[in-house]
Amino acid sequence: MIASNRLLPGTRSPARLRGMSKPDDDTLIALPFGALHKWHGQMREAFAHVDAPDALADLASALEHLVGIESVMISLEHRDRPPQLLYQRGIAQQYQVSILDRYFSGGYLLDPFCLAVEQGLAQGFYHLEEIAPDDFFDSEYYRTYYLKAGCSEDSYYIVDTGNDTKISVSLFQGFGGECLRGEQLNLLRAVEPLVCEFISEFSQRGMQRIMAVQRPQDAAAGDNLKQRVQWAFEHFGGNVLTEREREVAHMVLRGHSVKSTASELGISPETVRMHRKNLYLKLEVGSQSELFALFIEWLRQH
Repeated sequence: MIASNRLLPGTRSPARLRGMSKPDDDTLIALPFGALHKWHGQMREAFAHVDAPDALADLASALEHLVGIESVMISLEHRDRPPQLLYQRGIAQQYQVSILDRYFSGGYLLDPFCLAVEQGLAQGFYHLEEIAPDDFFDSEYYRTYYLKAGCSEDSYYIVDTGNDTKISVSLFQGFGGECLRGEQLNLLRAVEPLVCEFISEFSQRGMQRIMAVQRPQDAAAGDNLKQRVQWAFEHFGGNVLTEREREVAHMVLRGHSVKSTASELGISPETVRMHRKNLYLKLEVGSQSELFALFIEWLRQH
């Protein structure tokens, strides 16, 4: 994610894109000849060896010729099951545990991208800004699982592979480099058809090699984790919170503002504030950070 000799910033979030506009047919996209030549050459290698162990590494290298990507993570996304890691590169050693733990343990159920996939996110290219709740970048989840793990923003390709599965290609930017500019995101969007075609080919011809080494008990453990975490969601707060208070708590944890929570739940902002005040009192917490810590501890215990 970031070089080991760099220091993370304080609690202030990094600059983020706002009001992004997607390109139309008249949008100009510039890329040096050398970079474009290397992109095509690397993708030619990727397609030529799509059933080889290094196929995903070829894709990651090709994308790095287009924009300055700090790290890449490619995962198999199941409906109603935790994601499975297929490939990663560039995640600094000191952040690997926290990044992989965020995405492949209970914490992933609060991740806006995972939630969007669960809700049927269409195939395409997305930036975190496009799918995150309105207050996500000020949420405790973002501070804990992004900033403290050396990550400032994500971009994603999501590709349908059939049988309720998708493959995601996650591009991480840490504090060692700049956030992706609008023209860089447009470039990544422009190559989406070729990326999706490659991932589709890989899912049919190359993924069997990776999945063959997964043990049956690993898949069963994933199912058990999903059931365990969902149970924790439904029972968080025990007999203390009402069902509506639990719903408000989950919205707060995921990074929704009062206004967004009210819209999602079909209640007034004043009612949301009342429920939030009541659940804080009942759980004996005084802030979102304390609520988040309590919820993560609940996940670990259940």
